[in-house]
Order: sequence, then C-alpha cells, then structure tokens
Amino acid sequence: MKDTSKTAESTASAGETSQVFTEEERAAMKERAQEVKAAARRGSRATRADGESDVLAKIAEMPEPDRVLAEKVHAIIKAGAPALSPKLWYGMPAYAKDGKVVCFFQSANKFKARYATLGFNDSANLDDGSMWPTAFALTQLTAADEAMITALVQKAVS
Repeated sequence: MKDTSKTAESTASAGETSQVFTEEERAAMKERAQEVKAAARRGSRATRADGESDVLAKIAEMPEPDRVLAEKVHAIIKAGAPALSPKLWYGMPAYAKDGKVVCFFQSANKFKARYATLGFNDSANLDDGSMWPTAFALTQLTAADEAMITALVQKAVS
C-alpha cells in the first residue's frame, strides 16, 4: 500500500511558498539565528550590559505605541526583578534567569496583532493549581497594571 500523506511543503505547487509559517514567524526565526550567532561571537566576554543594550536598541526600533509600552515594561521588570538579565529572544525583548527566558515582551507590530503581549515561559514560577495565565494582552499601562506586572515577575523568579 502506497503512503499518500504529504507535508504542507511537498503539496505546494512549484513556485508557491509553504504556508506552514507566516512571514513574521520566519523573520522571527531568522532573528533568533542571528541572536545565537551574536552570542557565540561574544562568547565568555558577554555581559549583562550587552543584553541590555540589545534590548534597548530593539525597543527603540518599535513604532510609537509598542515602544512606550516596551519601555515601561522594561523599567518595571528591571526594578521588580533585578535578578533577570535582559536579552533578545526571537527578536523580542526578553528577561532570563540562569540563561532561561522567564518572560518577554511581544510588540503588536511584530506579528500584526491588535495588542502587545507580556508572556511568561514555563521557567516562570507562576503555577497556580492546574490552570493559570501565561500571557497578558497590553494596550496601555495603568498604575494597577504596573503593580500587577511587578508582582508577576517577582513571583516568576521566586
């Protein structure tokens, strides 16, 4: 019996691109590859300041509404969880502990979404029962939102 299953790539017509990943996702993967290469070039001489300057440069590239949110989130995370090291992760500002990304900021513009996102990876200690949120939509930041982010990142690194 002949196997007739085909991958999305193999079923695409000649000249057609695969729709497995969006353009934005492919761009993020390319950015991640560049980040890994840059980290390898820096080697053991890499410092926390390198990560911070990379993150600040990426934030500066963002369009206005995302940039303002990212700057605030960056300041909140630095103040609330100084143990986290800023770094780029798939072209996004991220914050790591012991080399593992704990949380990240995803601009709305990056994936053409209607809101920016503050996300947490599985290394974040946010477990609460059998279900808990790991990503939060951001459209603006109130004082209450800032306090919540501070509490979340402090819990995440605990």
